[in-house]
Amino acid sequence: MTAPKSRIGIIGAGAIGGFYGVMLARAGYDVHFLLRSEYETVLQNGLQINSAVHGSMQLDSVQAYRTPAQMPKCDWLLIGAKSTSNSDLAPLIAEAAAENAKVVVLQNGLGVEETLRQVLPDNIHLLGGLCFICAHRSALGVVEHQALGGVNLGYHSGPASAAEQQSLVEEGVSMFRAAGVDSNAATNLAQARWQKLVWNLPYNGLSVLLDAGTEPLMKDPNSRALVRSIMLEACGAAAACGEPLPDALVDRMLMATDHMPNYLPSMYHDHVNGRPMELDAIYAAPLAAAAGVGFAMPKTEALYQALRFLSARAL
Repeated sequence: MTAPKSRIGIIGAGAIGGFYGVMLARAGYDVHFLLRSEYETVLQNGLQINSAVHGSMQLDSVQAYRTPAQMPKCDWLLIGAKSTSNSDLAPLIAEAAAENAKVVVLQNGLGVEETLRQVLPDNIHLLGGLCFICAHRSALGVVEHQALGGVNLGYHSGPASAAEQQSLVEEGVSMFRAAGVDSNAATNLAQARWQKLVWNLPYNGLSVLLDAGTEPLMKDPNSRALVRSIMLEACGAAAACGEPLPDALVDRMLMATDHMPNYLPSMYHDHVNGRPMELDAIYAAPLAAAAGVGFAMPKTEALYQALRFLSARAL
């Protein structure tokens, strides 16, 4: 007899939650979506993924809910909501979680797991999810997937022993792989968070300030040099914080971005659509961590200050 597949809850069905939720549902997993503004549209029209990798994918019968009280308890909860809403997420997670549930934080930035850990029940396993994907939501219930799609998992905290932590991470990796998603274990979650910041720090903020996607940023020698210098600051900060990154990382990331389709990062879409930008997790937290060990990040700090100006002006 085949063992039943895990029940999965998606909290936040924007680009990230929508893409991975649909992939998992198509693979036969029992997936439940907790929705806010998308609820009526998704209930009526389903979820649509326009993918340059997988083709057009439509999930018609979406198990959608307005509140966690309406949802069945879930073995896995994938947090696709932005870190700007983390203060409101803890009670939703606690109510939707089954006993000893595994919660995967699919967010950018530093310290996102620590923030949630402080307000979640002790019996919940908390994992970090590092998403490597070019995707954005073009309309309610519609996701445009341009490239990539992998997600790496690392155990952050919870009641599991060291051996159990590895087993839970492997279970999550296997779940994503079964859905056709490239996935691997992140043996050092803190280091993996810094590594992803090396890309996120320059491209998110510069896309907003310069009104440009990755292709024009990489083609112009001035913006390319600025991207590189911010990446090097991030690598220096990571090393100062005890999480040294590979020497070749910056060149490897620049080369990979050269071969990507022109991509506007999530912060750009948040800004142009009047949503809060994830400034705390992506900028304030790593800047504070670097300052705490005496490492200066002047270009990243200037970028952050300019973004704060735009954010305050939008209020």
